[in-house]
Amino acid sequence: MYIGYKRNKMSSLVLLLLLFSIVSVVWCYPSRCEGRCNAQVEIKPTCTDIVLGYCDDVPYTKTMYPNLLDNKNREAVETSAEYVLLSVLHTLLKGECTPDLRMLGCSILAPRCEMNKILKPCRSSCEMLMKNCMHAFEAIEMAWPYFLDCDRFFVGEEEGCYDPLESLRGIHEFVVDNSIPEQPSTIIQFTYHSHSQMINVLKKTAAKCSDISRAYSIGHSFEGKDLLVIEFSNNPGQHDLLEPEVKYIGNMHGNEVLGRELLIYLAQYLCSEYLLGNERIQTLINTTRIHLLSSMNPDGYDLAASEGPRYNGWTSGRANGQNIDLNRNFPDLTSIVYWRQRNKGFRTDHIPIPDSYWFGKVAPETYAVMKWIRSIPFVLSASLHGGDLVVSYPYDFSRHPEEEKMFSPTPDEQVFKLLAKAYADQHPVMSDQSHDRCGGAFASKKGIVNGALWYSFPGGMADFNYLHNNCFEITVELGCDKFPGESELYTAWQENKEALLTYMETVHRGIKGIVTDESGKAIKGARISVRGIRHDVTTAEDGDYWRILPSGVHIITASARGYSKVMKKIRLPSRLMKAGRVDFTLKRVVEPNRFVSIPQDNYDRFDPYNQFDEYGRSGRREPEAETQEKPWWWSYFALLGNNQPTWLLRRN
Repeated sequence: MYIGYKRNKMSSLVLLLLLFSIVSVVWCYPSRCEGRCNAQVEIKPTCTDIVLGYCDDVPYTKTMYPNLLDNKNREAVETSAEYVLLSVLHTLLKGECTPDLRMLGCSILAPRCEMNKILKPCRSSCEMLMKNCMHAFEAIEMAWPYFLDCDRFFVGEEEGCYDPLESLRGIHEFVVDNSIPEQPSTIIQFTYHSHSQMINVLKKTAAKCSDISRAYSIGHSFEGKDLLVIEFSNNPGQHDLLEPEVKYIGNMHGNEVLGRELLIYLAQYLCSEYLLGNERIQTLINTTRIHLLSSMNPDGYDLAASEGPRYNGWTSGRANGQNIDLNRNFPDLTSIVYWRQRNKGFRTDHIPIPDSYWFGKVAPETYAVMKWIRSIPFVLSASLHGGDLVVSYPYDFSRHPEEEKMFSPTPDEQVFKLLAKAYADQHPVMSDQSHDRCGGAFASKKGIVNGALWYSFPGGMADFNYLHNNCFEITVELGCDKFPGESELYTAWQENKEALLTYMETVHRGIKGIVTDESGKAIKGARISVRGIRHDVTTAEDGDYWRILPSGVHIITASARGYSKVMKKIRLPSRLMKAGRVDFTLKRVVEPNRFVSIPQDNYDRFDPYNQFDEYGRSGRREPEAETQEKPWWWSYFALLGNNQPTWLLRRN
């Protein structure tokens, strides 16, 4: 019994010791440590060396983690979307506002540290840079980065901030003070552009030159891509009285790509040279309204580009997404002209679109361009193609249906030859008399040819412009390679730049004027006739007109229903550099004259059965929520997975 008592007493003692040990362990937990316990000491953040590759040139050497975005260490920063953005900003913005934006971003990701304390950057530096660089983000449809929010992460001078761009200002001042002045010049990157890249370049260009330029859409392709036009004018978005309208259209055949790139380069050139004070470009833009449609067939281009230049563009991509050749898809008005020639007093202008046309297959691209042509009083146009080196002019459809190569002139044969030569004479290869070259078959014709004499086809865009509207359009074949290598783009630009500019300036050849009644009110739709040329032009909404004519003596007549005719004799000197001004004042008459009016009820009929009305509204695009695509620059962040910067997407 004594032994049992000792055993029970010993067990109780062990149990008490065990409980005491547990209590001691709990009592010695670091957060409540007292007495002899070894409590863990909290480590306070301290300044550390900057070892971030894209921030190694900031004007300080120490930073601290966590940073202002709460990144705990260098590894967290380097794997963040914010840091990736800093690494690609120079590429995305094509060097604009860099390195300033990168340095501003580094002031947040690797903030300045002094005496183990973070110094915040000044709000004024952020606001200045945001004001100067916001347009660059808007041009590529990117939102301003959240971590460059001037109110959120930057502070005022009264809080002891520092200027993160101070070192850059010092460098800039040094360079300006010590460099030799150079003549500023336009810089263009001669590369191919995807559809999204093209859209972004044009929008960025329009934003850069917002006083003289704007970008607008005329519709969508079959696959829903924007048909974007960039316009240059001293009053963009408006038709100015007596200011002629000119258009260039590229990439009508998707696999003929050079014209598309030339018009992208031309847009950048016009913008840059205007800002640099180029007097020729300033005069052109201040007196002319210019419209550039770089790609009429973006769907075909995408198909051709997927195969690339190694196939020379001949294999696929010519047609649109419906497999329609767009240059055979316009209303065949030329056949109507040939049929009417047997009638006395027949017209070759403002021919209505026959109702039967709308029962066929009309591509959305064709529909959009026709509406565009009808909505603006275009005077001059050129469509840029590829496959040969020559300028062709209407008619493109032979006057004899069984003759594929038959000279088929318009009433304005002399004018069209003048226009074609204006382009060809300024192209160093087209104007070369050598036969052993691309386009050598046309050397004896000085690089120009009547379209139907070359090869005949109906439904072409050039014939439609001439016969349905006041617009004179030529077709420029830019080379034998439909998809030349990227290394050839610079040479192509140099060969075509002067020709592109000279051709636009040709719109100022001939006469222009205003037709009014006796009270000074403009007469819309009055006809301007030239004796010996059976093709009239009509006045626009404000009564103004333009008539391209060669030099010489001309008899001009203005007429309108309900008014007497007025006739004037004019002489155009051969070296006239701008259109001669010829105004007309018409008197009202009681008895109707023999004015051959344009039957507006027929001419105004466009898609009369509303079969293609959805083209005008939205093309074939699906609802935006289902098909919304990420912008072209999104691929730069593809490897970030779930950490992709959705905060860079613009919210409509």
